[in-house]
Amino acid sequence: MGRLTRAEVQEMNRRKVLEAAREEFGERGFRDAKIDRIAERAGLTRGAVYSNFPGKRALYFAVLADLASREVAPAPPASVDTVREALGALARGRVARFPLAGAESAEHPARDLPSVVLADAQTREPYAQLLKLDAIVLGTALEGLAGRGRTRLVPVAETALTLLHGADQLAAAAPGFGDPFQVVAACEQLAELALEGSAGAWAPPHLPFVAKARPVDEAWTPPAATDALRGQAAPSAEDGVVAVLGLHRLEAVEEALRVAAPAGETVTAVLVTGEPGELGPLARLTVAELGVALRQAFPRGVWPGVRVVHDESGVVAGAAGVSAVSDATEVAVRVRNGRVVARAEGRGACYAAASAEVG
Repeated sequence: MGRLTRAEVQEMNRRKVLEAAREEFGERGFRDAKIDRIAERAGLTRGAVYSNFPGKRALYFAVLADLASREVAPAPPASVDTVREALGALARGRVARFPLAGAESAEHPARDLPSVVLADAQTREPYAQLLKLDAIVLGTALEGLAGRGRTRLVPVAETALTLLHGADQLAAAAPGFGDPFQVVAACEQLAELALEGSAGAWAPPHLPFVAKARPVDEAWTPPAATDALRGQAAPSAEDGVVAVLGLHRLEAVEEALRVAAPAGETVTAVLVTGEPGELGPLARLTVAELGVALRQAFPRGVWPGVRVVHDESGVVAGAAGVSAVSDATEVAVRVRNGRVVARAEGRGACYAAASAEVG
């Protein structure tokens, strides 16, 4: 067997660190976990750990993201064709992963995630926006099942996620409290909000404060990228909107979806951040969990027309003409026939690019 390349050694060491950290966080929790012990478990130096991850919190997020990316979701039941059934399937998939009373805590290293996120404003706002993205994707998938025109079911998805996240944390903090079957039933009952139309219609941003997209004619040659929701290559030649969004602006993707999806165009959300070492793994964790939820609750035919691409290095953003990124970035381009035909920046950019009149 030949010698490993430098890249192969780095990847092998990274895997060792992730596995050792999973055990450490699972056994001791985030607060009491120590980098020195993780290095010892991995058979590496402390410096080797920090060469792969900038800090303990970044490593913790990376461990959870790795676990989520490897989770295999069962196929949705064949009978999932209503909002109620999708909410039930979503809830059953989530409660099946709740920690059980008496289970070993090492199996549930995610139990400290809310407190880790809460401890720093740097993580709170991105996490809130990532959950907004979850609700937008799940809500528009529910709308595909409802077949009720412009009825907006994102608030229904937000309520279901609130219930499931809260129940998950109580299951970890107070094992044996609550009945998972009642949690599932409560989520199913949220379908009544959809049937009553209480979620209301979507309204575009206040137009006087949204600048129109600029017409341009530029080549569109993005690098190869992966759609993190579907776990497959993100097509680069499709007509649609490419939205480069910092982790403070993810909710803006709905503005593009509401305009582009009815026209049969795809929306690609390119997630960027000014803190890729720490917030990148948090984004990967949340989107991976969203992909699992979609696979277990919705037939592929009703998945929303949105793709999510992680772009910690900024190379996809660069192809879209964005040379510098931050968590406040919001730039959108309209792609038609392999060319960028419209461009918009700042708040409202997603709506402006999606609604731009192009020849």
